[in-house]
Amino acid sequence: MATGLSPHIEIEPRPEFADIIKTNEQYANPQVESLGNGINSWFDRLMIQSGAPFVPLVGLLLCVLSSVTLGGIVLVFLENPLAAGLSFFIGFLIPLGILMLVRSRRQALISNQLPPMIDELARAARTGRSLDQCLEMVAKDTPAPLGDEMQVSVRKLQMGVTMNEALYELPERTGVNGLRILATALSVHQQSGGDLVYVLERLSRTMRDRSLFLGRLRTATAGSRATAILMILLPPAILAFFLFRDPDYFTRLMASSWGRAITFTGVGLEIIGAIWIMKILNDSQQT
Repeated sequence: MATGLSPHIEIEPRPEFADIIKTNEQYANPQVESLGNGINSWFDRLMIQSGAPFVPLVGLLLCVLSSVTLGGIVLVFLENPLAAGLSFFIGFLIPLGILMLVRSRRQALISNQLPPMIDELARAARTGRSLDQCLEMVAKDTPAPLGDEMQVSVRKLQMGVTMNEALYELPERTGVNGLRILATALSVHQQSGGDLVYVLERLSRTMRDRSLFLGRLRTATAGSRATAILMILLPPAILAFFLFRDPDYFTRLMASSWGRAITFTGVGLEIIGAIWIMKILNDSQQT
């Protein structure tokens, strides 16, 4: 049966639209409120905001691989199940720490790119172009990683998605509060109009003042942050020193009731303190 299409017609591939049909593998369920789902949501945001070129499943497999590798090495050399169990836990956290460091650097880079990008957007708007055209031009001229994130929003606009929907996920994908303010300002302008150039110029100055203030704050609290990180790393380092110095140290410690009580209490307080300190550091670096 003839279809009316020539067999020699080739469809041009458009790799920029590949994410539309690709399965978005995430562990969190937005409709469920529980501790486990909160952890899954945190892990999904970490993977997206770090800009990792792989899905969360691969990130989880890397954590498991690191955990098994480090725990297996310690078990082979020390032949101590307790030390191996601790190494399994530390090995699982190593990829997460690397992802958190990558995310922090990526967010800092996006924050530095944001004011110049807003200035360029204001200059493009001053020429009389539409907001969609301004965003498309700015997205092409802005380098990665901010340019890549803007390109995702521009592609959604080209497909007919509204401005609010196209910019809605931009702050969530980056974790930068400045983009949330920008997305809100552009969405309001698209709905109600107004002097876009004036709004963008004011927003750019505000972003620069905010970055300057945060830079001074980080400089003033550098010693406190270094001390906090040292307090987190010092107890595991001391424990690792004793384990490698005397492989039977941990076994003798766990043989007594007071040793188990003190050890488990110390581990619990260490975890609580680490979470508390990391939350304070993360809140102080939010941009």
